Amino acid sequence: MSKVVLITGGSSGIGKAIGEFLFHKGYTVYGTSRNPEKITNSVFPLIVLDVCSSESIQQAVANVISSSGRIDIVINNAGVGITGPIEETATAEMRNNFETNFFGPIEVIKAVLPQMREQKSGLIINITSIAGYMGLPYRGIYSASKGALEIVSEAISIEVKSFGINIVNIAPGEFATDIASHRYHAPILENSVYKTPYENTLGIMNSNLHRGDNPEDLALVIYQIINDKNPKLHYKVGGFMQKISIVLKRILPDRIYESMLMNHYKL
Repeated sequence: MSKVVLITGGSSGIGKAIGEFLFHKGYTVYGTSRNPEKITNSVFPLIVLDVCSSESIQQAVANVISSSGRIDIVINNAGVGITGPIEETATAEMRNNFETNFFGPIEVIKAVLPQMREQKSGLIINITSIAGYMGLPYRGIYSASKGALEIVSEAISIEVKSFGINIVNIAPGEFATDIASHRYHAPILENSVYKTPYENTLGIMNSNLHRGDNPEDLALVIYQIINDKNPKLHYKVGGFMQKISIVLKRILPDRIYESMLMNHYKL
């Protein structure tokens, strides 16, 4: 019997690539979207799920269990970007970002844990970000939301280990997706003291996305994790410089690391 996989945000980008890879490997895959009726080219079924709605999450999980009788793997992939100077970013937009990137995955986890406990097995994979390991300029809220998910997942892992459930975090670097088109961007204000550095940083960020890795590389890592009887808690997937940046943050004095980031973004 094929394992049942639920992927949030499975209609495009990384989520779609993961879903297609696992579908072609013989898994029973369910993707989610807030508006699945608008997607006509998915090779696996898409169900309605809004990660900002507990009711929507509970209904989607119930639908999968009703259709397949179980949920073996959950991939918390749904997320959104946000950019802007902290001073000029609306607090409501910061909260919205945490609702999607942090509280949403937690609500999905809470919804699937009873079924996984009953099965005495399960794997929950949270897609975080290498950005969650450091406070990046003009992406501070995004870094914070992904970093918070990394940390809370460590606690959940300990709490559910005795039920036969594994928690895994995967922190991707830059991948070639359309994530930039879905970000919330605080407006570039003509009279802002941040106008030039913020504008330049956005340019660097967007240029890097076009040179990002193939999402199928991430899908392959997830496939390997699924087939690992003892997966690690943390994985980083990206280019050498992206992954080494985490190591450098651990070993370098704070201000030296800060200067390196400022130099990278020409600040």
